[in-house]
Amino acid sequence: MRMRHTGAWAAFTTAALVAASGCGTEGAKTAVKALDNADKAMAALARATDRTEALGSAEVRMTTDTGTSGPIAMNGTYSWGDGYAFDVQMDTKAANMQAVNHSPTTHVLFVDGVYYYDVDRFPSGPYQGKDWIKVDGSAIFGEKGAQALSGDSASPSASMKGLKYAKNVKDLGTQTVNGRRTTHYRGVIDSAHMGKWKDVYGEGSPMGAATGTKSIVMDVWVGPGDLPVRLKEKFGVMTVSMDFDKFGKTASVKAPPAARTADLTEVIKKQQQQG
Repeated sequence: MRMRHTGAWAAFTTAALVAASGCGTEGAKTAVKALDNADKAMAALARATDRTEALGSAEVRMTTDTGTSGPIAMNGTYSWGDGYAFDVQMDTKAANMQAVNHSPTTHVLFVDGVYYYDVDRFPSGPYQGKDWIKVDGSAIFGEKGAQALSGDSASPSASMKGLKYAKNVKDLGTQTVNGRRTTHYRGVIDSAHMGKWKDVYGEGSPMGAATGTKSIVMDVWVGPGDLPVRLKEKFGVMTVSMDFDKFGKTASVKAPPAARTADLTEVIKKQQQQG
């Protein structure tokens, strides 16, 4: 997201528009101001993206609202830079996991493209004694979606990097968020510029049918140190909101011991096919 040529491009485009339309001085000033504001907004978001990517991890309070049920909260550490991973606590009831976990919150790990859920110990059967459930990402997003989510492609850092594809980026002014003074920016990423996200949330993906995604509306509140304080993404009917509490170096997230893990990947895939 380098902006070295943006200023020259904006000036050239404005001059061309003025010459073509024959507009007067006031019209030219308005056009220049609009382009200048958009240029400044993109430059601010570029700085925030670079800072986010460089730091490697953050303590995040995330809420996902699918639009069809209540919001699901996931709070904890999200890490990127050495592969996307997270270590969070999730509301058990909101995630409909009461059948396998009687705790009000469920410990969830995501490591190397695999989800791990800390659940009640299986009392009998083929998984007797195991207290973690393992589900490969391909069972949730399909093979294509799982590949699109590989590396750091689903991290908060990747969401920030996606802003380079946004159109009509606007500075919506200053706001206080979580006790910090921020500048609120908004941009829209249309289906033609969704990149890897299109494979995950676009037409033909498991999530696509649920969200009806044609575009992504992104709101970012940038605070002190050119760092995001809040990031909100709206995919069709689904909304994901992230509040960043603390940034730090890349965090290490490890999978639970294999001996304690019940692999339900194939079971989930069969349920997906039948459903």
